[in-house]
Amino acid sequence: QVQLVESGGGLVQTGGSLRLSCAASGRTFSSYAMGWFRQVPGKEREFVATINWIGSITRYADSVKGRFTISRDNAKNTLYLQMNSLKPEDTAVYYCAAGGRSTMVVTEVAYWGKGILVTVSS
Repeated sequence: QVQLVESGGGLVQTGGSLRLSCAASGRTFSSYAMGWFRQVPGKEREFVATINWIGSITRYADSVKGRFTISRDNAKNTLYLQMNSLKPEDTAVYYCAAGGRSTMVVTEVAYWGKGILVTVSS
C-alpha cells in the first residue's frame, strides 16, 4: 500500500515555474514506478510524465517535453515535477501516481494522490 500527498501547486503567470512534490508513505516506495497526470474539468485525466523505480528512465507527454522534468528521491520517498515555461494550457489538477511500470497509463495506475491545483494565468 502506498499513500501519496501532493504539494507545491498554486497560481503562476505564463512563463513562470512551479515545482510539485509528492510525498509517499509506505515501505515500498522505491519499488514503484511513479508518475504525474493532470485533469481539467470536463476532460479525461491525461498522462504528463512517468519515471521508473530507479529514476533512470523518464517519459513525457509531447505537450510538456522540454518544459517539465520529473525526478525522484527514493531516500526522501518523494517524487517531483519541475514545471518551467508554464502556459495557460497547463492549468489543471495534477495527480501523483504510483504503478508497476514506468510505461503505465491512467488505467494502469495502482495508487493516486488526491490532486493539487496548478493555475497558470496569462
